[in-house]
Amino acid sequence: MHTVLKGTTKEVVVGIDRSFVMIGEKINPTGRKKLAAALTEGNLDYVRQLVENQVAWGAQVLDINVGVPGLDEVSIIPKIIELVKSISDIPLCLDSSNPAVLAAGLAVAPGKPLVNSVSGEEKRLETVLPIVKDRGAAVIGLTMDDKGIPATPEERLAVAEKIIECAARIGISIEDIIIDPLVLTVGSDSRAAMITLQTVDLLRKNFGVNINLGASNVSFGLPERPTVNASFLTLAIQMGATCSITDPAKLGLTVRATDLLLGRDDNSMGYLKYFRAAEKLRALEAEKPA
Repeated sequence: MHTVLKGTTKEVVVGIDRSFVMIGEKINPTGRKKLAAALTEGNLDYVRQLVENQVAWGAQVLDINVGVPGLDEVSIIPKIIELVKSISDIPLCLDSSNPAVLAAGLAVAPGKPLVNSVSGEEKRLETVLPIVKDRGAAVIGLTMDDKGIPATPEERLAVAEKIIECAARIGISIEDIIIDPLVLTVGSDSRAAMITLQTVDLLRKNFGVNINLGASNVSFGLPERPTVNASFLTLAIQMGATCSITDPAKLGLTVRATDLLLGRDDNSMGYLKYFRAAEKLRALEAEKPA
């Protein structure tokens, strides 16, 4: 099953038989004080730097979130999207819990964007899915409902089924739904990663849908987070995950190495190309003044 996303000119296909897709996570002010300040001040130069950096490190889609307390998100998100469009032609992932913000962003987003996200919560299904349908976008479905995040893989699978069925009733095809089985930190529950991985397996076997992960959540509160994140992401890709909202600068080489080991990289060309590009980027960064 393929989910097709389109930017200004570039098309990205998400699928189990394709290279794993990295959705750049950096244009999100959550936990990023410098970006929050830049958005509040209207400092688009810093946003430009983030976009250029993520694209250089191999992001194939860019997540766009402008959720800063007190900021008029409906007014700012079109400006950010227009800026991103002037820099890069890759597809965009519009990230907000506010339907009005999503609608404002989708009105100016190029091609066929991705919406992050809907869930099994009744209000979210009623307000977000019609926006996705009207725009002809794809959507990420979170496996949580009005009761919260289910404790078992089977319960998360049931939420995914609800989202898929509700989407189908208004004409959104299953190919345009990417399910997120939700990643929680193993720092507070040692079985959290296994529950997510088991959910990935069930989703693959029962629905064949594309699967997204917020991989870095798994290591929250732990030391040496990149190591934990890389290990988890490798396991998840092998299990059937097809894309992730992540930092390509930290996990890009892990992703391309996993593609290589799973036989998705003919003659190692994808891995070698990424490695050489990463080496050049690291050299350039080392030359920058401290």
